[in-house]
Amino acid sequence: MVRRHRITPQGQNDARAPPKRIRGIRKGRVTSRETGGIMFKHIMVPVDLAHTESLGHALDTAADLAAHWGAKVTYVGVGTATPGKLAHNPAEFSEKLKAFAKAQAVAHAIDAEAHATIAHDPTTDVDDVLLHTIDEIGADLVVMQSHIPGLVDYIWPSNGGKIAGHSRASVLVVRG
Repeated sequence: MVRRHRITPQGQNDARAPPKRIRGIRKGRVTSRETGGIMFKHIMVPVDLAHTESLGHALDTAADLAAHWGAKVTYVGVGTATPGKLAHNPAEFSEKLKAFAKAQAVAHAIDAEAHATIAHDPTTDVDDVLLHTIDEIGADLVVMQSHIPGLVDYIWPSNGGKIAGHSRASVLVVRG
């Protein structure tokens, strides 16, 4: 048997050196940094403006990935048309989400925007609304915050689990 050896950057032979080009899932997308390819172009981050203090890990992860790959980040919020504790109307909700996205863009030096969606009942419709929004904005990566599973999570599926199971985009669920 003939073994092929590659010369590593340190000048050592290595028969198990990885190939220089790695093809992505989608046809023709080169994902290797050596070739200057882009792994992710558009990152979607679902945010709950009522709980932004618990989203830190996902927000930092998304910003780091966006800075690394030069990707755009879209912060998506699901609100309601009726007055609530976050906003009195959809326009006010949208403005608060835009302010949040602008603050994240400045804090992390990334290209960011906001996308507010309105649902009849955000508690029950959030998964379907997020799945629709992924296709609508053309996101190729979703970064979501999660929590440590409890007893209820064994009865009702998590939002991240449904999004990962039904979306064509890659999904990164971050525990915080």
